[in-house]
Amino acid sequence: MFQVRIHGRGGQGVVTGAEMLSIAAFLEGKHAQAFPSFGSERTGAPVVAFCRIDTKEIRLREPIMAPDSIIIQDPTLLNQVDVFQGLKADGYVLINSTRGFDELGIGEVAKRLRANRQVCVPATDIAMKHLGRPLPNAVLLGAFAGLSGVITLESVASAIRDKFSGKVADGNIAAATAALEYVKQQLAGLEAAHA
Repeated sequence: MFQVRIHGRGGQGVVTGAEMLSIAAFLEGKHAQAFPSFGSERTGAPVVAFCRIDTKEIRLREPIMAPDSIIIQDPTLLNQVDVFQGLKADGYVLINSTRGFDELGIGEVAKRLRANRQVCVPATDIAMKHLGRPLPNAVLLGAFAGLSGVITLESVASAIRDKFSGKVADGNIAAATAALEYVKQQLAGLEAAHA
């Protein structure tokens, strides 16, 4: 079972992102579930959503305490919430930021993880370019597909079309595609540096 925990703030599409991730997995013939955990339900409040993906039926219903991947939609949470709690040693970390791990003050976390499983993506900037709004959720799903390989971009695009239509869907798909390409470039640069 592959478990993803998504951290963000109310209004950033955290819950919708988890739902689209589960739809993408389902479209690939996998079993999936997505569910949120709310504290204070207001715009800007910290929100967590969960997604489980497996090849067989999923019977667990509790929050994800030992995620295989963490997606952080708002880097300001790094100083407010222990977003890395329980992250597996070989886990994936995806952060919406124009800054790197050291600049974000989490270089020690980065050192514990495999270099090819962690990346910062300017998801808000990409969303603004393609959507005209600072909604990083679909952008980060494209980046997640590129980083983890757990789902494909095609499934992400289909999940976006399942949730949205018209220009909104087109913009989100373009943004997700741009994020996947960004991640591929980052990983290729990393490989070249270590070659």
